[in-house]
Amino acid sequence: MYSDKPVQLILDDGTVFEGKSFGSETAKAGEVVFSTAMVGYTESLTDPSYLGQILVVTFPLVGNYGVPDDTFTNGVSDFYESEKVQVSGLIVSDYSHEYSHWNAKKSLGDWLKEHDVPGIYGIDTRELTKILREKGSMKGKIVFKDANEIDFYDPNLENQVKKASCKEVLTYGNGEKKVLLVDCGVKHNIIRSLLKRNVTIIRVPWDYDFNQLEWDGLFISNGPGNPDFCEETVKNIHKAMEGNKPICGICMGNQLLSKAGGATIYKLKYGHRSHNQPVKMVDSTKCFITSQNHGFAVANASLGADWEPLFINLNDGTNEGIKHKTKPFFSAQFHPEAASGPTDTGFLFDLFVEKL
Repeated sequence: MYSDKPVQLILDDGTVFEGKSFGSETAKAGEVVFSTAMVGYTESLTDPSYLGQILVVTFPLVGNYGVPDDTFTNGVSDFYESEKVQVSGLIVSDYSHEYSHWNAKKSLGDWLKEHDVPGIYGIDTRELTKILREKGSMKGKIVFKDANEIDFYDPNLENQVKKASCKEVLTYGNGEKKVLLVDCGVKHNIIRSLLKRNVTIIRVPWDYDFNQLEWDGLFISNGPGNPDFCEETVKNIHKAMEGNKPICGICMGNQLLSKAGGATIYKLKYGHRSHNQPVKMVDSTKCFITSQNHGFAVANASLGADWEPLFINLNDGTNEGIKHKTKPFFSAQFHPEAASGPTDTGFLFDLFVEKL
């Protein structure tokens, strides 16, 4: 019933981990990153921000609640964060071959096979995570036959946003106010969160010149990879900033808004990927627990005179959001839509919609 075929994860420093296969038996390469979230593997695996990455889940047991149906309502997934599995591979310690959940329609292993994504279990994920914390995110490859089956691949050297973004203009909802959503690899719960607040969403590709359209507010989505490839988007945002219409960004959106405001971005050693990152709202005593998934960050010191940090990460002091001092522009580096949780910062969508 179970293939349990031997499989290897090879890191670019030569470290080899032996495991067993529970997904597609296809060699894949990418950037190896870890997430400390305890639940939400269906949401994580379909998050476009993981495009080009091999995901290590530090919580030991994965697969026990299966995978829900891939049903869509008006073009938006009911349970996933995009149309497909986005990761290049999945690494876990203990895979549950049996699953039980009221909403489950198939096993995690079968789902990975459908999407041609390899999964490995039986690996010491604590040891692997220690290496990634020590050395930073590394290139890695999953091989079945021999070490040269596939070459190493660095997703940060290619435009991942272009791959993740929609290819045409899409419209959702029929609210009075129009939100222009720049799709850099948008999570579907961002679309759901905005639709709940009764707006019309016009979703456009990452490099689309949206300044020619009519809209009441601009929303810049999350997305994968290196923001330096998005100069087209930054140019369009910069043009929009000449006006006074509300602008909000999430994750990649925070970085692109910052770049449009003149700030610089740098790569974090191993990124923030978890459900439990504490952030403090600047100039207040409020702390929020947030869900995060990013490998790059905004350099606080590079923010121009018109801008200031909105949130700061309490673990390492890095930027978690910015705001303009006089105009209705703000962004968050974390995920207020947070599928699969926590929901502490969902009020940021209200703040944006109230400004429209």
